[in-house]
Amino acid sequence: MGKWKLPPEGGHMDKPTGIYFQTMTKRDVEERLKKNDILIVPVGSTENHGAAGPFGEDTFVVTRLAEEVAKVTGCTVAEPIHYGSHPYHHLGQPGTIVIPDDVFSAYIRAIIAGFWNAGFRKQIWISLHGQEYIIPSALQEFNKRYQVPCMLFFVDVPRVMGETLMDKAHGGPYDDPFQHACEAEQSISMALFPELCKPEWAEDTEVRGYLPPGHIDRGGDIYGNPIPGHCQVGACGIECVMYPQGVLGKPSKADPAKAVPSIEKFLDYMVKLHNDILERFPPGKLPPVEQMSQRDPKLLEDILKGPTKGGKHLYVLGFPP
Repeated sequence: MGKWKLPPEGGHMDKPTGIYFQTMTKRDVEERLKKNDILIVPVGSTENHGAAGPFGEDTFVVTRLAEEVAKVTGCTVAEPIHYGSHPYHHLGQPGTIVIPDDVFSAYIRAIIAGFWNAGFRKQIWISLHGQEYIIPSALQEFNKRYQVPCMLFFVDVPRVMGETLMDKAHGGPYDDPFQHACEAEQSISMALFPELCKPEWAEDTEVRGYLPPGHIDRGGDIYGNPIPGHCQVGACGIECVMYPQGVLGKPSKADPAKAVPSIEKFLDYMVKLHNDILERFPPGKLPPVEQMSQRDPKLLEDILKGPTKGGKHLYVLGFPP
């Protein structure tokens, strides 16, 4: 199984383990920031994952991953966003909660601002759910508005896992391409939180689209086809009609052992990213202010100092969105 213990001892949101920001006191946070000022924000979703997987599958995947990184590095994890953005063809699927993109982007920007104001000015946002079009946009829009020194990163989980998520024809361990609630995703879930999975209830489907293969990318945009999966409308039917099971693929073939390389690859990368950030910019340090912003230097100095240390809070520059 390698150096990572799977399945992990997960579910730390209400435990005094020093992993989640929300379980920490003001004093805890002040001490943490002296040692490590990196925050991981898991972004999940609530959507139909069929009879074998929970509705919060995407959320549980990223929280379990974030927790494992925090155990090793000492960084902090924010409690996850449980509801996310969705493409048009997800609309109407029972149990899938679709948040409008403008609302979702504003929500992300408000969260970034709140944690920046709390001292976490290095943030890593992670998601397995297909939100790779809106989270980076929200990060960019945050600093177009505030123009303050910070380090914000979006890490798309499938992109990091890459070939380890693919089907056998492309060098991976699975029979079919990576999709939604499929063999690969169900395998990951069973490796990270088997107690929430019901593999004996798995229902399989045949995935089909209106165009021949090679145009539209599959789940996670890991195959390199010209058109990313969410850059189209009309190349597939709506899922509540085409796949009422909530599944695209064959979760009945899932095996947690197949997911170990994907999980370990992602965790290894996250630890490297974390360590590289802190090596270049130790706690309390950010890229040079004069290279990050052209706001008034005195105002930036006050905002970086913060409202309880003789400075000002971030919101003197405006309130999201």
